[in-house]
Amino acid sequence: MLKQNSELRAQAREALKGKWVMAAVAAVIFMAISAGLSSIPVVGVLIMLLTLPIAYGFAIVMLNVFKGGEIDLGVLFEGFNDYGRILGTKVLQTVYTALWSLLLFVPGVIKQYSYAMTDYILKEEPELRNNAAIEKSMAMMDGHKMKLFLLDLSFIGWALLCILTFGLGFLFLQPYMQVSHAAFYADLKAQQTPTEE
Repeated sequence: MLKQNSELRAQAREALKGKWVMAAVAAVIFMAISAGLSSIPVVGVLIMLLTLPIAYGFAIVMLNVFKGGEIDLGVLFEGFNDYGRILGTKVLQTVYTALWSLLLFVPGVIKQYSYAMTDYILKEEPELRNNAAIEKSMAMMDGHKMKLFLLDLSFIGWALLCILTFGLGFLFLQPYMQVSHAAFYADLKAQQTPTEE
């Protein structure tokens, strides 16, 4: 049985103990690069080519935090070490989500949650790429999308408080949410991995 969302959040807070400041620094770098590129006109393709691997890197930094590792800011750029595989998969993920969103907003959101484990799968199963990684995420998330959605929804109070800090609180909320996602992934993977007798 999967852990309660409150347990996943508690695991995330425990993993972030003593690492909040560096986690916020990682969030600053990730957000600054994304926002900086977005402010340059007519660079939509460039934004995708650079920010998608960095979004992957941010997820992996927080996965490492959940596993007890220290924050290595260099990991933010790890997606460029296996650029073709990471970018190709992330582009497909983005395109699929966009196409489903053209139907209606809700199908796009559902698909976004279906693909939510893709970054972790890319990291832990380097032989998988493109549709194979996405399809594995879809299989993992079958029947569990609502649980992850509710986990995200449980942060809404914190998000409202972050607005009162003129957005600065998001530098801490983003790592908190991402480490909680890593905890969700680890729990889901453990539940779905057959145990040897």
